[in-house]
Amino acid sequence: MKDAVARALDDLVAANHILAAENILDGFGHLSVRHPGNPDAFLITTVRAAELVSGEDIVELDLAGAPHTGEQRRLFAERILHAAVYRLRPDVNAVCHHHAPAVLPFCITGEPLVPVVHLGATMGTTVPFWDSREEFGDTDLLIRTEAQGLSMASALGPHWTLLIRNHGATVVGRSVRECVFRTLYGAHNAAMQMQARQLGPLRPLTRREAELAGDFNLTPIAVDRSWDRWRQRASA
Repeated sequence: MKDAVARALDDLVAANHILAAENILDGFGHLSVRHPGNPDAFLITTVRAAELVSGEDIVELDLAGAPHTGEQRRLFAERILHAAVYRLRPDVNAVCHHHAPAVLPFCITGEPLVPVVHLGATMGTTVPFWDSREEFGDTDLLIRTEAQGLSMASALGPHWTLLIRNHGATVVGRSVRECVFRTLYGAHNAAMQMQARQLGPLRPLTRREAELAGDFNLTPIAVDRSWDRWRQRASA
């Protein structure tokens, strides 16, 4: 079990560096992993820019978003969204919340984000949209409360990527590496969709094409190959 925890910590630190290097996370946004030895807990960094994260910045929280020990360091206000996803989705072992520029136009307009390239299919065949205002009225747009977190996680449902109105996206995966893969290629798909729209009508993947492409591109040989490349780029 110690080895599993060590691998989870290593992947979590590397994932922060990768997503910072690839311009998904900056001073904002966060990534977590379910604790390998305790499904009712997760690991996340304290408040720190992703590119600066080290193993010493990681803290263990329960599924209410509370630390197990007398933690004195600052914690992300939106840690509750991670806790809510882990509570509602036992199949999920990693969560990323980001504000990548490529996805923000879709969050602002409500234009559906759909798979338009085969690697983009890894974001899921359906990308739901969550508007906090519908349930909570005017807020600062952060997901701070248990009710907000559970509402967001419920909107995600069985899917892998969720757009949040005027805010950003939440992406989940069965592992940290898969979550990073879905996050990066979801942002790539968003950029390609925007560019393609300028040339003419979209011709997105069919649902079956998206299912087949998503399944193939999430195999370990594809995910690990990309992970190794991204990790090398992040450490350069």
